[in-house]
Amino acid sequence: MTLRSAAPRSGRPTRLHSAVFQPIGDEGRAALVERRIAEAIMGGVLSAGERLPAEPELAAAFGVAPATAREALLVLRERGLIVTRRGRNGGSFVADSADPVQFATRALLDSSRVSLRDAGQHYVAITAACVDLAARRADPSEISSIRARLERVDDHDLAAWRRASDDAVIELAALSQSARLTREQMKLQGEFSPLLALIDTDATSRRASRDHLLDVLSAVGTADAEAATAALREGTRFMIDWLIAYRERHGAAITAPIATVPASPAPAASTRPERSRP
Repeated sequence: MTLRSAAPRSGRPTRLHSAVFQPIGDEGRAALVERRIAEAIMGGVLSAGERLPAEPELAAAFGVAPATAREALLVLRERGLIVTRRGRNGGSFVADSADPVQFATRALLDSSRVSLRDAGQHYVAITAACVDLAARRADPSEISSIRARLERVDDHDLAAWRRASDDAVIELAALSQSARLTREQMKLQGEFSPLLALIDTDATSRRASRDHLLDVLSAVGTADAEAATAALREGTRFMIDWLIAYRERHGAAITAPIATVPASPAPAASTRPERSRP
């Protein structure tokens, strides 16, 4: 089902954006609908000011009763994540105060070093399996297309870069030709995306992350599964080390209001020379 009212401001739904409004199956409950939309808002998949689908469309998309969708929206309003406007152009919109960077910072500060390392291992396990299969099954022209789209994005536009980077990883997973792995990667990317957006706020670290992703794509494009998974592991290690260092520097702010948590430079990134931009 096409949800025209759910299109992001860029005009083209991203893969993560489209994944938000998918049926939740037999476990359809207001709490699950509310949680999926809340996670999409907090992860930046649904941006501030974005209009949600109307209640009937929302209910149909999730495969739940309209009353269930209405109940979920009520909870989201009570949490301050959405606002409802009346009138001809009214509806439910993501609240302007919904800042995914703040949500990600709070989630990171509430995590432990052990849980972050464990999350990194989970990410590597799933993504490496996708990358390995993609290197064996993908046509080089498909990788070239992904790489070209990625390189056209100005990484100074943080929102655009994060969308393009997430989409590149999911497209890579799709080239594994495994529906199960691709679904798991989409879920995992949605969980990690807000944390990756924190890394993006530091220019040096953002470019290092960009280089790691391009290394993975290059290796997959040459059908070198071993090099591709090695590049993925290196990139994930960099990502988790950055997040742990950020958390430790801001550990004293865990109990402070989120607004008091300042932005901070990231730890030193890879020392290899930066690639020239195309």
